[in-house]
Amino acid sequence: MPDPILELRDVKTYFPIHRGFFIKRQAGTVKAVDGVTLSVQRGEVLGLVGESGCGKSTLARTIMQLVPTTGGTVVLEGKNLTQGSATEIRRTRRDMQMVFQDPYASLNPRMTVFATLAEPLIVHRVCPRGEVTTRVARLMETVGLAPRFMQKYPHEFSGGQRQRIAIARALALEPKVIIADEPVSALDVSIQAQILNLLAELGRKMNLSLIFIAHDLSVVKHISDRVAVMYLGKIVELGPAVDVIERPRHPYTRALVSAIPTPNPDLERTRQRIVLAGDPPSPISPPAGCAFHPRCLYAREKCRLAIPSLVADSPTREVACVRLAEI
Repeated sequence: MPDPILELRDVKTYFPIHRGFFIKRQAGTVKAVDGVTLSVQRGEVLGLVGESGCGKSTLARTIMQLVPTTGGTVVLEGKNLTQGSATEIRRTRRDMQMVFQDPYASLNPRMTVFATLAEPLIVHRVCPRGEVTTRVARLMETVGLAPRFMQKYPHEFSGGQRQRIAIARALALEPKVIIADEPVSALDVSIQAQILNLLAELGRKMNLSLIFIAHDLSVVKHISDRVAVMYLGKIVELGPAVDVIERPRHPYTRALVSAIPTPNPDLERTRQRIVLAGDPPSPISPPAGCAFHPRCLYAREKCRLAIPSLVADSPTREVACVRLAEI
């Protein structure tokens, strides 16, 4: 297998909790990302799924170095970003960009579309100033927007159009990796399909590596080559998208897949859904052993004692479960 374009090695992102009015003391730690090891190949789409609060968005921001790592390394094309200076990390912005969940919040309401798309071109000196307008028009056409709208402001566009602008901004520097943090969750279903198809098409045309974060496993299956399932800051299952969603191995993945509705009402009525007991544990004080054991239907005493590591279940699948051979 060729060298990955992006590699995470035992990445940890912890946030200290301070208490006290005059004298601040650390009262605890939020373990948002707790030892994630992943790799992304060139041109690959990696889906990242899990419940709200499992650490997906924090992992995305850690990869971008918007949030500093507590431990581990983030390597982009052989460059260790966790040891890079602010200037070196700024240079990597040309190779790695992010599309945020809320397109209205991520766009400056005081900047026109032209100003938004021209800014990265000017800051990174991608082209002479005389060619900026042409490049902006080309970017808008790439994402399906008419260049005549470039002097409008974000509030004059629909949610789907704003997300297209955000995607165009991410593409402005011709990056090699794009992280899309739930880019369709705030959009209508019909618009979601358009944005998904746009991302898939751009990925093929530009040979982009894409990390696609979402809650909806059916969406992830549609666009992803591989899927990583995250629970309480850790990856619990990793493998080809079709295998993970159609034949899940980890008990948590099975519960997520069972929640996917089917379009056939007869099958939907007879389908048995796996309902997990309770809420996810707090990342401030995660349970001992396997973090999933308080909600797992298969949990035994050894699950409370041993911390499972991600091990190969097949040549293409990795699962973190101490009872994997028994269930």
